[in-house]
Amino acid sequence: MAAKTLPRGMGSFFKECEHSPSRWAKCLHPYKVRYRDAGGRQAEESGFATEDEAINRLTNLYKARKAAPRQNAKAERIAKYGPMQLREYTAEWKDGQRHLAPASLSHLDSLLQHHIFPALGSRRMSSFDHKVVDGFIRTMERNGVGLAAQSNAYDKLKAILLDAHRLGLFDDNPLSGVKPPQYDPKRAVIPSPEQLQAVRVAGDDTLTLLVDLMTGCGLRNGEAAAVNLRNLVADDVYRVTEQVNQTTKTYDRIKHRKVGEYRDVPLPARTRNTIEWFADT
Repeated sequence: MAAKTLPRGMGSFFKECEHSPSRWAKCLHPYKVRYRDAGGRQAEESGFATEDEAINRLTNLYKARKAAPRQNAKAERIAKYGPMQLREYTAEWKDGQRHLAPASLSHLDSLLQHHIFPALGSRRMSSFDHKVVDGFIRTMERNGVGLAAQSNAYDKLKAILLDAHRLGLFDDNPLSGVKPPQYDPKRAVIPSPEQLQAVRVAGDDTLTLLVDLMTGCGLRNGEAAAVNLRNLVADDVYRVTEQVNQTTKTYDRIKHRKVGEYRDVPLPARTRNTIEWFADT
């Protein structure tokens, strides 16, 4: 009995009659297919009127066998993470956020403890959908949570649920159609020279130094607190090499830079004089 074999692993098709393969197209006997099932056992099916029907059946069987491991893996993930409470799932998710700086981790913990967990901490992961997320936003609105905090809390919940969605816990994206909180920060107001002078003399010598560094060189709070005479690399250039981390109270790399990288900024004469005066005093 002759048979036609498809590419490796897809099986073969044939007819159980006296006709040669060259006559099968005109022969009225049905085609049969032979293949290996998911368990590796040989199986046969019959009743296919045309060669195309037999090939299509073998192709679909092959695709189903190839997809089975992925489907099984997805089912295992759903069985593991679906019953988890959000609080438990977030603990695992947080372990993977190795890129976050200490200050960012502290901010994340604050949002979790004050906003997300009180409302959703005990909810099973499999129960999230867009209505649950929208209800969370409306709860924050009723509780009078500020728009900035609403926006930050929503962003963190979004990151957690998108991670679960990538694992296959939800058929539909639980954030689809949700209108996020609209935070519209007020316009920044630049203080006048008179106001800045009042701030300079409002406190002790340290405040004067910090104000001059921030206004003269455009430094952030933590960068100004890490002032060092070694950073006076020219008469009119200050090199920003580190900052004081306000969370850990230790010296750290500057924001958006790797360890060892720096940023050179213009150094006004007045600011340089303040640095040297402070060091001498």
